Amino acid sequence: MNHDRFSTKQVEGVCCWTGTGAGIAANKVPGIRAALCHDAETAKGARIWNHANVLALSLRATSIPIAKEILDAWFGTPVTEGEAQSEWNRQQIERIEQLEKRYR
Repeated sequence: MNHDRFSTKQVEGVCCWTGTGAGIAANKVPGIRAALCHDAETAKGARIWNHANVLALSLRATSIPIAKEILDAWFGTPVTEGEAQSEWNRQQIERIEQLEKRYR
């Protein structure tokens, strides 16, 4: 299976025909939280609630206009302020980090 990868200083990204395999492969790397996003709201939520740091996209299901919306949401959603840093969300991120440490 071939997975394409794109990156900038702010984000790593992966894509394949469905996006699933690329996301699974990316999540094997310690510290990576890849999120398969099919729309802008999912991208925004992945950044806020999961502090996702790798965007996975489907080459089959993502049109150019939707990809632009997803990228705008991804880049426009900070994880260092606002809702992403609420007490509830910080507890959720701590739970994720505990799982990461447990299964390394």
